[in-house]
Amino acid sequence: MTDRVAAVDCGTNSIRLLIADIGADGALADVHREMRIVRLGKGVDATGRLDPEAIERTRVALADYVALMIEHEVRRVRMVATSATRDASNREDFFAMTRAELGKVVAGAEAEVITGDEEARLSFAGAVGELSAEAGPFVVVDLGGGSTELVVGDGGGVRAAFSADIGCVRVTERCLHGDPPTPEQVAAGREFATERLTEAFTHVPVEGTHTWVGVAGTMTTLAAVALDLPEYDSAKTHLARIGLPELNAVCDRLLGMTHDQRAALGPMHPGRVDVIGAGALITEVLAAELSRRAGIAELVVSEHDILDGIALSIA
Repeated sequence: MTDRVAAVDCGTNSIRLLIADIGADGALADVHREMRIVRLGKGVDATGRLDPEAIERTRVALADYVALMIEHEVRRVRMVATSATRDASNREDFFAMTRAELGKVVAGAEAEVITGDEEARLSFAGAVGELSAEAGPFVVVDLGGGSTELVVGDGGGVRAAFSADIGCVRVTERCLHGDPPTPEQVAAGREFATERLTEAFTHVPVEGTHTWVGVAGTMTTLAAVALDLPEYDSAKTHLARIGLPELNAVCDRLLGMTHDQRAALGPMHPGRVDVIGAGALITEVLAAELSRRAGIAELVVSEHDILDGIALSIA
């Protein structure tokens, strides 16, 4: 007996859908998985408000997702909203929109703001499900548009988690204004990232961890570029392993590119072109800290993340 559910993850940069069947053993079987760049958090760092046009872009995507849920006869749905909505003074405009759309599937359904701590725990649950417990303890990093979650745990669950107030959209808007960014802008971004991540590492001790798992769009895009894929292929990026020297080389390459050069890369999603440099910068800082603190020598990239964790939490 299976239970068909839908999970929606609405972040600062993208909105994603997973429709899946949950088996009697608790395992997920994908029915449909989709991602759209809507940039809900555009400008929130500066204005403190969600742009009405960004809310409308998100509504259009969510309406399409709702149509898919109805088509696939989804019985239960959970939608979570993360960094951008946590920070916005007019977030009720956003939630009224989600109530109107999701109510077409399940009466009373609406998006919920989750804490950074819960965001981190859901990411961990989704990320390590296919990895051997012997590879733990794990440090899972969910690098988003407005925040970055660090989680340490093992087969017994999460030991520590922290949501750092830094992401690829936030760093781009604050620091990386050039095309390509100037050395001074990169240095400022690196200083900002180091400051915010140092705080995270005080809350999440990574010493003694064995495996670094990176999830979400920045990490999967870096893996696709490192693998030199002609186009994005999640089957090839999922569980890809990238040594830190190769990872740093890819990050430096992306930071040095112009917008048009990044856009010309086969696996680059158009909605990530202008923020992937900042994502690469944050990843470099993470790699340096994890190497220094835990002796970690490679990144394992997982296509399964908070979206899978949300679906599992519905069961």
